[in-house]
Amino acid sequence: MTLAEAAAEANGLAERGDERALAQLRAQWDDEVEAAARSHDHRERVVAFRAISQFRYRQKIELLRRGLEDTSPAVRGAAVLSLELLSRDHPGVVNGVRPLLHEMVSRDGNDAVRRLAVMALRNGSPERATIQILTSLSQNDDEGRELRDAAGKVAQALRKKAGPSR
Repeated sequence: MTLAEAAAEANGLAERGDERALAQLRAQWDDEVEAAARSHDHRERVVAFRAISQFRYRQKIELLRRGLEDTSPAVRGAAVLSLELLSRDHPGVVNGVRPLLHEMVSRDGNDAVRRLAVMALRNGSPERATIQILTSLSQNDDEGRELRDAAGKVAQALRKKAGPSR
C-alpha cells in the first residue's frame, strides 16, 4: 500500500468515526509521512502534506508550517489544504499559523495558493488584522477576480462571526 492509499483509507476511517483503527493506521504510517514530508521530490512532499489532514494528525502542525514555507507551490497548496481541513473543528490550528497565512495571502507568487490561504483563514478566529487584510485584498483592482471575490466573502464571514464591534 502506498502512502496515498493509506491516507485515503485513514480519511475513510475518520469519516466513519473509527478512531481506534485510525489511531492504529496513524502509528503504522507516522514515519513514512515524516520521511515523505522531507523528501527532495516535491511530489512526495505533496502526498505527505495532504496525508497529514487525511490521517487527522493535529500534532503535526509544525510539520505543516514547513510545508507552508516550501519552495513548491504544489506543496504549499497541499499544506494549506491540510491546514484548512484540520482547522474546521479546531480554529486554533489556523490561529497558530496566522502570520504565515497573512504573508501567503498578501505575497505568495501563486494565485491558487493565495486563494487557498484565504479559505483557511475563514476557519480561524475573526481577528481585526485578518479582516483588514482580506478587505483590502478584495478591493484591490490589481488582483485577480477570483482572489478578490474569495477575500471579500471570507472577510464578510469573519465580520459576522466577530459580531457588531468589528
